[in-house]
Amino acid sequence: MKPGRQNVILEIIEQQNIETQNQLLEALAGRGIKSTQATLSRDIKDMRLVKELGPNGNYRYVAPARTEHEDISPRLRNIFKESLVSYDIAQNLVVVKTLPGLASASCSALDKMEIDGLVGTIAGDDTAFLAMRDVDHAKKLFHELELLF
Repeated sequence: MKPGRQNVILEIIEQQNIETQNQLLEALAGRGIKSTQATLSRDIKDMRLVKELGPNGNYRYVAPARTEHEDISPRLRNIFKESLVSYDIAQNLVVVKTLPGLASASCSALDKMEIDGLVGTIAGDDTAFLAMRDVDHAKKLFHELELLF
């Protein structure tokens, strides 16, 4: 439910000038999604929504501008700096070798990063398979890893 609700929140703030959480709650209700103010507040924090001055001079919620390198690099560096042994690409899979016991923790962190094109991860003890949407997304992530190391 959470990912679906958050996707609807993004749609709403892209289509409307939402200035308050109450307006956002009403817009969600208009789409058949019931939420509490506390849940909405957590969603706003999780999604890192910010208020920006709109064209009408009022502040509105917007999703922050991000670049893939800006979002991924610091986190990947922290995760893999000490644990990464090697990495390779096999079509739409990026295969990551870690020190023993660290593949699962690496996958958990990667799953939370919202990496463009990452469909899912599978971890063993020291090997992680990162399933990418297609070969191009796999190459892009592989290139990010190369830049880090």
